[in-house]
Amino acid sequence: MDISAKPATAMRAAVLAALLLLVAACGSGGTIRPENCPIATTGLDGYVIGPGDILNIVVWRNEELSTEIPVRPDGRISTPLIDDMVASGKTPSQLSADMEEVLGEFLRTPEVSVIVTQQGATNQIQVVGEVNSPQALSYREGLRVLDVIVSVGGLNEFAAGNRSRVIRESENGQVECQVKVKALLDGDMSQNILVFPGDVLVIPETRL
Repeated sequence: MDISAKPATAMRAAVLAALLLLVAACGSGGTIRPENCPIATTGLDGYVIGPGDILNIVVWRNEELSTEIPVRPDGRISTPLIDDMVASGKTPSQLSADMEEVLGEFLRTPEVSVIVTQQGATNQIQVVGEVNSPQALSYREGLRVLDVIVSVGGLNEFAAGNRSRVIRESENGQVECQVKVKALLDGDMSQNILVFPGDVLVIPETRL
């Protein structure tokens, strides 16, 4: 027997144990289980307008005041008779009411309709990593992880689906929520959590 092999074997075992401890520490250091994932700070009270959204604004019986415009990076919009109004952070109905108040100085009982025709990045779900079609998806109320995975064509052959995570802005700052997408596709619906505007779903690659 080669006696010198024993220290080498012991060293390998010690290194492996240290790596396992490191992985365990990293895994428990900030990734939240799906059932404990906090609610996002957006998307709770209906659709919230954000920078980059395209708005179709219709002023009833006043076609010359109607327009389609983007929300600027500073969150504001300008339309005929309305200059630099804050749109970001408001629902379409709230923005309609604010615009009607300003237009009331010029028109009798104005009626304004605001429709979001295209969503900007802050109101999208970003899907990155090992899926068949990584992309940004438009948010809609009630959207869940399974809806997102189906929309991007499922996982590809390199995906480590059970190491997926959702990165989200919450009241306590940015959090990472563990989501076992492979288990979800196999029927574990406890992984099918709601997603919100601004969420990023990350599907990592399988470790070789």
